[in-house]
Amino acid sequence: MRAVAIDSYGSGPEVRELPDPAVGPDSVLVRVQAASLNPVDYKILDGALDAAWPVVWPLVPGWDVAGVVAGVGPAVRGVEVGQPVVGYARKDLVGTGTWAELVAMPLGSTAPAPATLDPVAAACLPLAGLTAWQSLVEVLRVGPGDTVLVNAASGGVGHLAVQIAVALGARVLGTASPARHDFVRGLGAEPVAYGDGLAEAVRALAPEGVDAVADFAGGEGLEAAPGLLRAPGRLASIVDADGVHRLGGTYVFVRADAQQLSELVALADAGRVVPHVQSVHGLDDVTAAVAEARAGVQGKVVLEVAD
Repeated sequence: MRAVAIDSYGSGPEVRELPDPAVGPDSVLVRVQAASLNPVDYKILDGALDAAWPVVWPLVPGWDVAGVVAGVGPAVRGVEVGQPVVGYARKDLVGTGTWAELVAMPLGSTAPAPATLDPVAAACLPLAGLTAWQSLVEVLRVGPGDTVLVNAASGGVGHLAVQIAVALGARVLGTASPARHDFVRGLGAEPVAYGDGLAEAVRALAPEGVDAVADFAGGEGLEAAPGLLRAPGRLASIVDADGVHRLGGTYVFVRADAQQLSELVALADAGRVVPHVQSVHGLDDVTAAVAEARAGVQGKVVLEVAD
C-alpha cells in the first residue's frame, strides 16, 4: 500500500510503499478514502507524544478515517466488506495510522458512515467530534437552557462543539478572531474576540456568567474561565491538564467510542452538525497539508486518499 511515513521525529513525511496492515481477530481493514488532520498528528510527527505510547517505525500518522471496509477479522460480526464507515483509529501504539491506502483498526472504533456527507467531510467527524462530545456531554453535561462558552470556536474541535451544544439546546458564546466572527455566527454561536477585554465581552453578553466552559485553546481563555462561571467546576479543557486541574476543571483526552460516534453520525445526517473543510490535499501533497494545519485552520484540513 501507499502510505505517508517518517523514519524519525522531525523528518519530513513522505509517501512510500509499505506492507498492507495485518488484521486482528476483532478488527476491520478499511480502504481509506479520506483522513483529516488534527493537532495531535503534527505533535506525533515532532515526537511530543513519545512518552505516552510505544511507537512503530516507520511511523504512519493519522487517527481519523472515512473509508470502506475491505476485510474483517474472524470474530467480527455485523460489518460487511464494502460497508462505508468512519472511525477514530487510536490504538495502544502509534505508527499504524490512517494516512495510508489501508488501515486496520478495532471494530469498536468505527461506526457506519453518514449518508449525507461525502468521505472528505465525514473524515472530519471522528476525533474532533468525539472530543467535543465527550467535553460537552460527558464532562459538562450541557443541556437545554445552559449558556456555554466555547474557546476556539472556529477550530477543528470548536466548530463541531458549537453545533453539538446548539443541538443540545444550549445558548453558545464562542471565542474567535474577529475575521472569523461571521463563520462562528453561522455555526449558531455569538462570537467573542480573543485578547484584552475577553472577560468583559463575555459578561456583556451574559451578565450573570456562563454555565459551562469548553476550552479548546488554553492560554488566556482557560485562565479567565473560573471568573466567568456561575458555579465552579463546569470547566473542561483538552489543552492543559495541569492548568485545568489547578482551576478546578476536568482534562479531556478523547477515546474511541462507537456509540458516541454513531450519535454524531446521526446529528450529521439530521443536518445538525456539518464539518467545515478548509482545504483538501492529495496524499502526495502531505507536506503542504501539515504546514497548513500547523498554521491554524477554520474547520479542518483533509487528505483525500482515494475516490
